[in-house]
Amino acid sequence: MHDYLTHWLSAFDLPYASFIAVFALLGIILLISLLVHGLLHKGVIPPLRRLAEKSSRQWPRSFIDKKLLSRSALLLQGILLQLQIALFLQGIEPLHTVLVVFSQVWTMTFSLLMFFSLLDVLLEVTQQQAIASQLPLRGIFQSLKLVAALLVVLMIISVLIGKSPLVLLTGLGAMTAVLMLVFKDPILGLVAGIQLSANDMLKIGDWLEMPKYGADGDVVDIGLTTVKVRNWDKTITTLPTYVLISDSFKNWRPMSESGGRRIKRSINIDTTSIHFLSEDEVASLKRAQLLTPYLEGKGEEVENYNARLDCDLSTPLNGRRMTNIGTFRAWLEAWLRAHPRSHKEMTLMVRQLAPGSSGLPVEIYMFTNTTAWLEYESIQADIFDHIFAVLPEFGLRVHQTPTGNDLRQLRLTGQDHAIPANR
Repeated sequence: MHDYLTHWLSAFDLPYASFIAVFALLGIILLISLLVHGLLHKGVIPPLRRLAEKSSRQWPRSFIDKKLLSRSALLLQGILLQLQIALFLQGIEPLHTVLVVFSQVWTMTFSLLMFFSLLDVLLEVTQQQAIASQLPLRGIFQSLKLVAALLVVLMIISVLIGKSPLVLLTGLGAMTAVLMLVFKDPILGLVAGIQLSANDMLKIGDWLEMPKYGADGDVVDIGLTTVKVRNWDKTITTLPTYVLISDSFKNWRPMSESGGRRIKRSINIDTTSIHFLSEDEVASLKRAQLLTPYLEGKGEEVENYNARLDCDLSTPLNGRRMTNIGTFRAWLEAWLRAHPRSHKEMTLMVRQLAPGSSGLPVEIYMFTNTTAWLEYESIQADIFDHIFAVLPEFGLRVHQTPTGNDLRQLRLTGQDHAIPANR
C-alpha cells in the first residue's frame, strides 16, 4: 500500500512523496480507529447499556457495571489496529515495528482487563447461587487474576525487549526466593482457601468465633489474602486467610443446621436451705401435676426400702427420705421436657455440679428448638425467671454473696440492739 501511494504521489511531482505517503497512511489508520471508536462507544454500547438497565436479570447489568463491554470494545480496536498496521505499513521500518509492538501491548493489556471483568461478572452472578457459599470464589478468582497478570506482564516485557517469554521464565528461577517473599501472603492465602473449601471448614455467612483476633460474627467475605468478619457490634475484623489453617477457630454453622441451640447455665443453691421433706411439704408439692407421678413413685420406693430394712425412722440418720433439692431437680427436668420451646430430640438433663464457696450448682443442660439469637435469649430468660420464682415452693434459696448494703444493714441492726454503756 505504501509503494502504491508513493508511486501515485510521484506522478504529481510532489517532493518527499514517500514521507507524505507515510503520514497519509497514518492519517487513514487514525481516522478508521476514531470512527470505529465512536461507532462502538457512542453507537453500540449506549443502547446495550439502556437494555441492560431495563433487564430483570443480573448478568446484563453486571456486563455494564464491571466494564466488560467497554473493555471488549477497546480490545477489538487493538485487533483492528494490528490489521491496519499489517495492511498499510508493511515494510516501513522502524515505524512498522514500533506500532506493531504498541498494538500488541494494547491488545494484551485490554485482554487482561477483559478477563478481570469477566471474572468479576461471574463472581457477582454466582453470589446469588448456592455454590457461592460452598466455595471461596473471591479468593479463587483473585488467584486467577494474579496468575494472569504475571503471565501478561511477562509477555509484555518479552515483546518490548524482543525476547521469547521462555527466556524470562528461565531467568525467574534465580528470583524464586524473592518472589516467594514478595508473594508470601497470596500463596499462603491461596493454599488456605483451597483447604477451607476442600474440608468444608468455612463459608460466607458462617458464624465464626476467634477470640485471639477479636472476631465474633458473620463471615462476609473470603478473599485471597484476607477474611472479613462482621462482628455483632457491627465492626469489621480482618483476618489473614492462612491463620484459619494455622490457628483454631469455632464455626457455629453446625449449630444452626442442627435446629437446636444449647442452654448450659447453673443456679447456685444455698446449701443451708437443703433439707428432708416433711409430710406436709410432700402433700403440698403433690398439687403440682408434673410432680405427682414422681412423688408417688419415689414415696413408694422409699417406704419399701425402709420397711425391708426395718429402719428406725425416729432419727434422720436411718433409712431414706426425699429431699427438697432432689424433688426440685425432678420437677425441673419434667417441666423442661414439657416446655414448648425445648428440643425433644436432643440431650436434656438437670444435674448437680461440685459444691463450692458459692453453694451447690444445679446445672440445666438442654437445647431450644430454635437457633435464632433473639428467640433463644428470650426462651432462656423466661426459663430462669420461672425457676428463680418457684424455688421458695421447695424451701430452697439462691446463694448470693453479701453486698456492701447487706453489711451496712447488719451493722445498723447491731447498733440498734446494742446495750447502752451506762446501764
